[in-house]
Amino acid sequence: VWKDGKIYQEIPNLANVMGRMEYGKMIAGCAAALTTQTGQIGYLGPLINDETRRLASSAYLGAKYCWTKAGKDPADLKFKVTWIGFWFNIPGFTADPTQVADEFYNGGYDVVLSGIDTTEAMVEADKFAKEGKAVWSIPYDYVGSCEISPDVCLGVPYFNWGPAYLELMTAASKGEFTSSYQWLGPDWSDINNPDTSMVGFVKGNGLAADDAATLDSFIAELAGGLNLWTGPINLQDGTAYLADGEVATDQQVWYLPQLLEGMEGQSVPAQ
Repeated sequence: VWKDGKIYQEIPNLANVMGRMEYGKMIAGCAAALTTQTGQIGYLGPLINDETRRLASSAYLGAKYCWTKAGKDPADLKFKVTWIGFWFNIPGFTADPTQVADEFYNGGYDVVLSGIDTTEAMVEADKFAKEGKAVWSIPYDYVGSCEISPDVCLGVPYFNWGPAYLELMTAASKGEFTSSYQWLGPDWSDINNPDTSMVGFVKGNGLAADDAATLDSFIAELAGGLNLWTGPINLQDGTAYLADGEVATDQQVWYLPQLLEGMEGQSVPAQ
């Protein structure tokens, strides 16, 4: 396992599995960019750490890529992250995700991506849509999230832990278990295959048919090797992070120290 650029000895009898949700967030960001009518995308974030920075930034990279590929100026794309302080609402401890979602929708952000584990952004999008406003949402984590408010849901990126867990438990049952760290991406032959894909994306009813086709083309590009973590990429404060043509290492993505240039929002927790 790496940390701070160093390799540490693996712990016997421990397997660590994580999905490369960065791809799911890129797809979500692309869907948001294809749909937004105002050019303003909100991101409802949990707490601030390496994981949440890289996921929010991956969503921005996907949005920026699809926005630009559609012939639009990236300078006209607004992408704002508001953090609540945890993965779900804890009254008196976190900011209220319902209020944050409302502030986005009332402020001209017509698509809100959720980085938290609960569905406040979806619920509020449905409320605003029923009032006649053109708004959408992209939930997170649970494959069935769109069922809550299907007409405003553009889709959902989700983890599928079953295949990796089954492989590890099968190995253990046969006496063949070895310590490992796995950072697993989608099965690009079918990202929604429940038996093989660690990360998937289910399109929602709110995604227009033409945009759904464009999103499929973007997924095919990712499957073909498109890597949005390729320079030039600057950090939020303007510091160069990846030079022109430089491809990020896993460590550079994993330990992303700030949000990216072009994103609005905190990069580090308040002191």
